[in-house]
Amino acid sequence: MADVDHVRPVPDGAPQGDLGAPSGGDAPRLADLLRRAALGDEAAFAEFYDATSARSYGLALRVVRNPAHAEEVTQEAYLDAWRSSARFDSGRGSAAGWLLTIVHRKAVDRVRSVEAATARDEGWNRDTTPVDHDQTAESAHASLDAARVRNAVATLTDVQRRAVELAYFGGYTHTEVATLLDVPLGTAKTRIRDGLIRLRDLMGVS
Repeated sequence: MADVDHVRPVPDGAPQGDLGAPSGGDAPRLADLLRRAALGDEAAFAEFYDATSARSYGLALRVVRNPAHAEEVTQEAYLDAWRSSARFDSGRGSAAGWLLTIVHRKAVDRVRSVEAATARDEGWNRDTTPVDHDQTAESAHASLDAARVRNAVATLTDVQRRAVELAYFGGYTHTEVATLLDVPLGTAKTRIRDGLIRLRDLMGVS
């Protein structure tokens, strides 16, 4: 399926929009637009873009914290959505939730890429700058703490880990977590609570 030229950058200063689920009337319409896009209907995809781009850009900006990066992430997400629209299954969730999952994944990948580049720069600076004993000890202690957290998070179930990562590492509200995971708000809260209890027990935090 060829790329579509109507997926344009989100203008500077675009509103972040509501990250919550679409209204009851919007959900079927968005699902229908996405199904038509899967058949090659570019006009339907353009309408889908116009209806969801503000919300997508808002999510990307919240994750990457950089307007230019957020615009690029949003464009990449829509191109991915266009190419993979045939894989959308309305039986597994809403069209908006499906799209926001793609946006979130692209945004997290961008953050990791930027962090990796920053780490390389910092590593070069460390290698070329004398470090005294106290700084070395402090860095080692921080690394050990980070490893404990990663190991503890890895023991959570998949659903608990995703909920905890979104809420406490991604900074999303419980309502936004529920939207991204396409589950009821109460279910999202339960997964977050159970995950935190398990982390507390594993790390010996009172």
